[in-house]
Amino acid sequence: MSTRGLSELVDPGRTVLVTQECQGAVVGQDAGLAVLADEARREALPNIARLLPAARAAGVRVVHCLVQRREDGLGSNHNAKLFAVGRGVRLTPGGDGVRLLPEFGPEPSDLVLYRWHGLGPMGGTDLDAVLRNLGVTSIVAAGVSLNVAIPNLVMDAVNAGYDVVLPRDAVAGVPREFGAAMIDHCLGLLSTVTTTDELLAHWDPKSAARPPEQPSVNG
Repeated sequence: MSTRGLSELVDPGRTVLVTQECQGAVVGQDAGLAVLADEARREALPNIARLLPAARAAGVRVVHCLVQRREDGLGSNHNAKLFAVGRGVRLTPGGDGVRLLPEFGPEPSDLVLYRWHGLGPMGGTDLDAVLRNLGVTSIVAAGVSLNVAIPNLVMDAVNAGYDVVLPRDAVAGVPREFGAAMIDHCLGLLSTVTTTDELLAHWDPKSAARPPEQPSVNG
């Protein structure tokens, strides 16, 4: 957790909003783990839909981190139960499962990064190098899941020297109580925990007063 205030941490000139696995195979209608997709649609996805346009308008860079793998799985992990559970999920490059949810973009100013292996968006990917080239010092993390990938992102980012801001209502995990406990007892020690409304108050005060709309997730 940084000692700097939220206003300084989310200054648009050095902040990126990273969305994690907001794609069809993970949180779409045909997601491989329906219970996670349902939980994400309850609160996190509507709030991400509020954050994205506000971030872009404020000049905050947006990076969408997605996962894909070959049909035959070559080069991807097979060394944990999680990977076996996910074998039936179609993550073939170019398919619907690896596409960003259409209501999230991508917009022309967004960056989209794919990974072929691992548990988080920073290990063994171009994310760190891209952020350093953009002059980023703070990462606002959103998406799924609080079970695995979001803790990976937070810990890898902190280890790499970034400040992390975590809007607790724009991330999801299952069961819901576990996600809340992960934030309260682990990620809150490593990041600055905030809310969507608090971020919008810095990036777009007018939108902070509007209630979130439930996105139409087509998968």
